[in-house]
Amino acid sequence: MSQKANKLIHSQSPYLLQHAYNPVQWYPWGPEALKKAKQENKPIIVSIGYSACHWCHVMEHESFEDEATAAIMNKHFVCIKIDREERPDLDNIYMDAVQSMGLQGGWPLNVFLMPNQKPFYGGTYFPNANWKGLLQNIAEAYQKHFDELAKSAEGFGNSIKLKEREKYRLSNDESRLSPADLTHMAQKIASQMDSQWGGFNRSPKFPMPAVWDFVMQYATLKGDTALEGNVFFTLRKMCMGGIYDHLRGGFARYSVDSEWFAPHFEKMLYDNGQLLSLYAKAFQHSGDTLFKEKVNETVNWLQAEMFQEEGGFYAALDADSEGEEGKFYTWTYEELESIIGEEAWLYDLYNITPNGNWEKGVNILFQTHSYEEITRKHGFEQDQLALKLNEIKERLLKIRNLRTPPGLDDKVIAGWNGLTISGLVQSYWATENPLAKSLAIQNGTFILENMLHGDQLYRSYKNGKAYTPAFLEDYAAVIQGFIHLYPLTGDSHWLHNAKNLTEFVLEHFYDAEDGLFYFNNPDSETLIANKKEIFDNVIPSSNALMASILHQMGRYYYEDHYLTLARQLLGLMRTLLLSDPAFLSQWANLYLSELAGTPEIAIVGRGAKSIAQEIQQATPVLKVIAASETQTKDVPLLADKVADQNGNALIYVCFDKTCLRPVTTVAEAIDQFPKLN
Repeated sequence: MSQKANKLIHSQSPYLLQHAYNPVQWYPWGPEALKKAKQENKPIIVSIGYSACHWCHVMEHESFEDEATAAIMNKHFVCIKIDREERPDLDNIYMDAVQSMGLQGGWPLNVFLMPNQKPFYGGTYFPNANWKGLLQNIAEAYQKHFDELAKSAEGFGNSIKLKEREKYRLSNDESRLSPADLTHMAQKIASQMDSQWGGFNRSPKFPMPAVWDFVMQYATLKGDTALEGNVFFTLRKMCMGGIYDHLRGGFARYSVDSEWFAPHFEKMLYDNGQLLSLYAKAFQHSGDTLFKEKVNETVNWLQAEMFQEEGGFYAALDADSEGEEGKFYTWTYEELESIIGEEAWLYDLYNITPNGNWEKGVNILFQTHSYEEITRKHGFEQDQLALKLNEIKERLLKIRNLRTPPGLDDKVIAGWNGLTISGLVQSYWATENPLAKSLAIQNGTFILENMLHGDQLYRSYKNGKAYTPAFLEDYAAVIQGFIHLYPLTGDSHWLHNAKNLTEFVLEHFYDAEDGLFYFNNPDSETLIANKKEIFDNVIPSSNALMASILHQMGRYYYEDHYLTLARQLLGLMRTLLLSDPAFLSQWANLYLSELAGTPEIAIVGRGAKSIAQEIQQATPVLKVIAASETQTKDVPLLADKVADQNGNALIYVCFDKTCLRPVTTVAEAIDQFPKLN
């Protein structure tokens, strides 16, 4: 390894800093590297990864730490390293380019560009011999066949500039929303479900929170208990699987198999924030205490391992420790036996075997039997099991915490924190866990004080500094988090901050010609393409999230242009949504809210705030809710609403500004909520 640092040494990103002493002369993305490529007429290698990416580490060790490989890269190329978590806009552009070349996408993503930033070839992980061969071939082709490469790059450059409306043949659809459409979407997703293990019938398996959130909310409103049961089955299988950390809480990013058994062990903030919300809603709908347990454990994990002292949440935990994947989380039989002795029920509960249930003779804690089945089989009461299990988990956790921990990506990412705020608020409504409420408020305050300068949000924060202007994903998730904090705290400044950020997005991100929002703010930096994100990944589509926000904010503020724009965005997606709902579940949820009707709840009078909390605790269906102990115009939804003649709270349930008869009890209010026929 070279002892001399390259240009990445001044980065904040742990992923870039991991490469700062590579012999490759890496540059961060920016004017210096781009100018050098033009001046020296060299092709650019853009290599994109993230700190918790296993194969990124493998390629670094095999190729980027290798002097001979670095010599080829330094001689013939300008080499740029990008953390995809810091720059998802660049990742979107070059991932799109590689896929348009007919190649498989993934990380590490390695793309070759002309000096004008246009791509001509790419791929993901390359073993060292293949990578060196490819470097030599491309260097030679650049010298001998420059015009052909330039022509190819021009073609791919044009392909990634194609507007989404044109690329996906989107057109305005103003026809009436239909219950049949919703049923079609839900059934299409249900037809792809795995009846044995839950989730989609495939491997690897990702949790995909937005998908199950839509199907669960649809099934509840429709009264389809069989479909609702299928979602609960999926959620049980997921949280019993090895993908879930049974000792500390929190989910790994995905399982490599179809049984939720063996994960890549990295733990990301963005999916855990959403899974908190999903499991909290599932507990509210089902009353299943397994879901409540997982919510509370994951809240504890967030505080113990992801919370930084200023109030932000860190981005991710690596899969590897001591160079070995999963070493922190797995156990040999001998280790367990020496700590807990002859507890046959525990070995049974977690499928622990003397020779190990995974590779290298180690065990992943993996639950395939319910607590009820274990207590019946081993002859003790449910309460006894809970006490015994908690005591053993604490003992094992103490031992585990003595191990070398996995690497921590300690930057704070605005959008991922926004998703986590929403998850924590939903957790509080479901479980009344005071820690969830406290963490949500601290996190929102941290974002306001450290990541927001005026109305300009920043994506990343580390070492006391916010950097990189935020992307649509960040604005949407933070706005949604602030909307959640309003009914949690009763403090309208959260809602007013959400409104200011919404106005900033409309001014800087909206493309009136295409009728969609850009992912990046074109006013911040000129890129070779300004992309728009319409499909969900594990993080829901940022355009769909913004449409949902406009749907809610239009009801809080009586802003008709917000509501009109939300409907126009949904109309654009309607045809695509019917053909591929599993990749557009956030849109499907908006469709559900538009069709069924979203309750606009105003509560005014003595006891208003506690009634608002009760309603949130009673049902997780989408609603906008505002409460005040006194008459006020602070939030337009509350204007002109009054208490009863004794000053006690009245509850107004309204739809599209038309209010039903005011009522005094939570049960009466919920009776006025919509159902799907």
